[in-house]
Amino acid sequence: MGSAVEARDLRKTFKGGVTALDGVSFAVETGSVFGLLGPNGAGKTTAVRILTTILRPDSGSGRVLGHDVVKEAAAVRASIGLAGQYAAVDENLTGRENLRMIGQLSHLKRRAASLRADELLERFELSDAANRPLKTYSGGMRRRIDLAAALVDQPPVLFLDEPTTGLDPYSRIALWGVIEALVGEGTTVLLTTQYLEEADRLADRLVVVDHGRVIAEGTSSELKSRLGATVLDLEMGDAERAARARAVLERRFGDAPVVRGSVVAVPLDEGPRLVMDALSVLDSAELVPLTLAVREPSLDDVFLALTGHGASEENEGAEVVA
Repeated sequence: MGSAVEARDLRKTFKGGVTALDGVSFAVETGSVFGLLGPNGAGKTTAVRILTTILRPDSGSGRVLGHDVVKEAAAVRASIGLAGQYAAVDENLTGRENLRMIGQLSHLKRRAASLRADELLERFELSDAANRPLKTYSGGMRRRIDLAAALVDQPPVLFLDEPTTGLDPYSRIALWGVIEALVGEGTTVLLTTQYLEEADRLADRLVVVDHGRVIAEGTSSELKSRLGATVLDLEMGDAERAARARAVLERRFGDAPVVRGSVVAVPLDEGPRLVMDALSVLDSAELVPLTLAVREPSLDDVFLALTGHGASEENEGAEVVA
């Protein structure tokens, strides 16, 4: 099917020596959802800004539908839509006025822009609010109008930069449904997110980025399989006991368990037998857990194992590097 978006060895450093991207490479297959996963400050937004021609890379290259993002910036902009955390619209205009204006700026004739605006308002369940100023919209409505604005010109490639940040669970799930419908119609989506559940549900393929570098790549299942078939969560009561339990279990199983607060997460390849083994080892060390749970590994487990911190934990300089 071929790649709709390609990044090759992208590098970008900002003033003060802050390295945003340190050799990032990936390819997005046409008609798929590709997830850039990482915490604030990992470099996700910088990569999107380069691929959408907003920033120039210091070195490396990017291509969208075969067009170089630096040398053929106009052709790239003509073939993409971009929706981010903040609506690129006028909050004093109504939803309908915003979409009509964007349509006309995209060189649609007045009637065509009006019809497209109404079509998108209906699709995003905003028809009832179409004549209200955007400043009266809720957070979920603002995200939907921003996504609608990115789709006025029906772009084949859509960049979504953390589109559900700050949304309540209902609004987030509703937006996921819209994204899935777009991909079903053939749109290629590059999605940045720090929500593990979002990446797990939407992305056909993932790249995990941390401190400007790609640290893992694959499908959700492939990444989770790195941790084995089972994760054993042990509630130890406090952080000190959890740290002691981690050391005991690491000596026994080799792979370092991950500690979060008072919970120790132990990846196990052989499920039930090793669960009994882990409990026996802890019992001998007088570290019996208060509770335990056995579950399948999540992308959060993968991220913790790869980076030592959670995907929602902010890094210093996040507002600079994004």
